[in-house]
Amino acid sequence: MTNNTPRICVVGAGPAGLTCARVLQGNGIGVTVYDADDAVDSRDPGGTLDLHADSGQIALADAGLLDAFMAQARPEGQAKARRDHHGTVLAEFTPGPGDEAAPEIDRGRLRRLLFDHLRPGTVRWGHRLVRATPLGHGGHRLEFEGGTTVEADLVIGADGAWSKVRPLVSDAAPQHLGVCFLDARFDEVDSRHPEVAGIVGAGHMFSNDNDGRAVILQRNGDGVIRGYIAFRAAPDWHVGAGVDLTDRESIRSHLAREFGHWSAAMRALIVRNDGDYVPRSFWALPAPLTWEHVPGVTLIGDAAHLMAPFGGHGANLAMLDGAELAHAVSRATGLDEAVAQYESGMFARSGELAVSSNEALVRFFATTDEPHLPPDPEQEHRDYLARAEAYRQERARRAG
Repeated sequence: MTNNTPRICVVGAGPAGLTCARVLQGNGIGVTVYDADDAVDSRDPGGTLDLHADSGQIALADAGLLDAFMAQARPEGQAKARRDHHGTVLAEFTPGPGDEAAPEIDRGRLRRLLFDHLRPGTVRWGHRLVRATPLGHGGHRLEFEGGTTVEADLVIGADGAWSKVRPLVSDAAPQHLGVCFLDARFDEVDSRHPEVAGIVGAGHMFSNDNDGRAVILQRNGDGVIRGYIAFRAAPDWHVGAGVDLTDRESIRSHLAREFGHWSAAMRALIVRNDGDYVPRSFWALPAPLTWEHVPGVTLIGDAAHLMAPFGGHGANLAMLDGAELAHAVSRATGLDEAVAQYESGMFARSGELAVSSNEALVRFFATTDEPHLPPDPEQEHRDYLARAEAYRQERARRAG
């Protein structure tokens, strides 16, 4: 850039924001990241992620962290099994030797990996954004809880589903997708829950009853399996059902009734978890979402294209967003040009995937007489690798 000292502020220290900051710093550009969390590990970051060769892994390579990621990743976690609600296996996939098209890593480990490779002081923890106010000529003022304010030449909204930055460019808001779930976990699973470990295997297990109920379990690191007990419902489902979300036994009684037609082995996945259930729900932004360019501000990750998790594209696109924006800033003669270039590519990249991910969730929870089988994982892995090669060739062509 011709201006070597732009004031760049990223709001949100998730995979998108941290990747963006890392690649900016790698290009000699200063950046400050603000996050509401008190520390990198102050809250439960969620379960596991598969990082795709054509997106998340490209971003990690741009950040100089692909080898560090592979040292912590679990290629065996790519295994998948699809079962019906009686436990019958409908489809299985075991990755072959050397298959690294989409290895798994726990969200917390990924966040720590990215954070540890930023310059000390880059992330300002304990900064919850209250509002962002335009100052004219592309500048913005960020106001945080507690009264702290900063001004920026470029504000990058990496602050997720309920972004405080998004209203600067769009009035779009997340919409509920009609499905809620309870996040549960099994600790020391191989010794304390061998039956769960046997059903899940080394990777993921997906099961539904073709009538709006599902259980999705994922092997995490450190002997943990995270489970998602999902069902069609409104966000306030517990009110009409008379369920106290703070009472584990109240939730279990409800689930035992709702999933009573599932086999005993599969019901064990629903009611024998360790610890409390954490209620969550699926939301998505209208897709494909675009906006008219606004000087001095842009969005990356879920703030830009929140979508259903089916396909695993959210975090992968988020990290690629961060890397691509950082590269655009390093190449362009000004911030305005950089943001416009980034947004054009991001809209094209994310729109179709957001639509297909949301449609896949609706199909998975539909009432039907036909079992919903997943895409062919072997073909998916071949596609990831082919798209990765095409992506790199196109990037080299543009650079040349």
